[in-house]
Amino acid sequence: MTNRLEIQPVRRVICSGCGTEFACALSGPCWCAEEDVRLPMPLDGGDCLCRECLRKAAAQARL
Repeated sequence: MTNRLEIQPVRRVICSGCGTEFACALSGPCWCAEEDVRLPMPLDGGDCLCRECLRKAAAQARL
């Protein structure tokens, strides 16, 4: 018997920066974990950023 908690669906996310749809694998490592940058979660209730917007935000944060 398979434990329901072990099987989690892939979450479809809309980038809060550009509106691009992408996937977030809740049951495993997300692509964002491979990025060198770590940004705080948005305070305005926005969702995750796509890879391109995350990189742009990281570049702006370094300035």
